[in-house]
Parts: sequence; C-alpha cells; structure tokens
Amino acid sequence: MDIADPLRIGGLREAWRRFAYRWWLKTLGISAYITGFMFLYFTLLRHPLFPVTIMPLTGLDRLIDFTPWSLVLYATLWAYISLVPSTLWSWSEMREYLLQVTLLGLLGFAIFLFWPTAVPDALIDWSAHPSVAFLKSVDAAGNACPSLHVAYAVLTGIWLQRLGRHFGASAAVLALNWLWCLGIAYSTLATKQHVALDLYSGALLGAVLPLVRPRPVFTSSPLAA
Repeated sequence: MDIADPLRIGGLREAWRRFAYRWWLKTLGISAYITGFMFLYFTLLRHPLFPVTIMPLTGLDRLIDFTPWSLVLYATLWAYISLVPSTLWSWSEMREYLLQVTLLGLLGFAIFLFWPTAVPDALIDWSAHPSVAFLKSVDAAGNACPSLHVAYAVLTGIWLQRLGRHFGASAAVLALNWLWCLGIAYSTLATKQHVALDLYSGALLGAVLPLVRPRPVFTSSPLAA
C-alpha cells in the first residue's frame, strides 16, 4: 500500500466528520445567507440608480459560442460554494470565511450600485432554449461587471484548495477542484450572461480577499479519533 493511502483515507474521514458536524445548522445558515444575498442582488438589478453601461465585447467573447448545456455548469455554482462552509467546523474558520464572502458581496454590490452594467444583446432567440430563457427572465443580464458568479467561484476554489491540502487530497482531486471552477467561469460566457471583461474582473475580485487575508488555520474536527 502506498504510504499516502492511509493519509488520504484519514483525510476523507476528517472531511466527513466536518461535513456531518452540525450539518443542520450549517444548512440553515447557508440557505439564509444565500436568500439575503439574492434579495440584495435582485434589488440592485431591478432598480439601478444610475444609467446602465453596456459592456463591450472582446475577442474571447467572439470565440466562445452560446452553448445551452453550459447552463448546467452555471447552476452548479451554488453546490460548489456550499462545499466550503459545509466542511468548516470551528468558529475561527467560519468567521474568516464569512468575513471574506461578505466583503466580496459588499464590494460587488457597491460597484453595481454606483456603476450598473449589463451585457449587450446576444441576438439569440431564447424561446428556442427554454431553460436558458428562464434564466434570462429571472436573472436579466445586468449586474454584469464584475461577475460575482466568477468571483465566488474563484474564492471558493482557493478555500477548497487549502482544505484539500489539509485533508491530504490527491493531485487529481485538487485538479478537479480547479476544473470545476474553470467550468463555472466558462459557463458565464457560454450562457451569454457575462462578457470576458466581467470574467476577468470577477476573477481578480474573488482572488484578492483570500490572498491578502491571513491563511485560515484548519484544525482537527471535534470528533476526530
């Protein structure tokens, strides 16, 4: 047996213990937090205080075509984000995470408030794509720059990378984390919800807070053997 195997098995057990620890409270907290976030997000989206700026297209936008199936990737953001708070157990870990996600949201909302943006018309008959048409009807292509979809994916990717190393995850698992993150970022362009400039600025915003803040210290779960 590879000496790394027992370490990885122990890491899986640690991850499961963390996930199971007060899972009901974390589920309620995540749901309440997302509900509050969406309320503020849609309020700003539907009631801009200043003229809306249409974001310009770049070469990357012309390169990536509309891809209906990318809606699936786009929707997985919420499951992806939930992985981090679901595997935190101590208040010191949760406090730092909540600080970062809250500051990220406030920075994004401040930009949307004073500089509302939207993406240009993609000239696509959305009625031919009912699932994407529903997304467009609920989440109009405003609050565009920076893309908070990308920002939260990048912040989550960094936290999962650090958690994965704490658990002794394999290189393949760590790579899968970043593939998921990249897939979500790609989906923002492939669904035509965002343009490349939104993606770039969102990625920068999502990386700043976890990289400038002190690294969280992960400790063994309270039920560790």
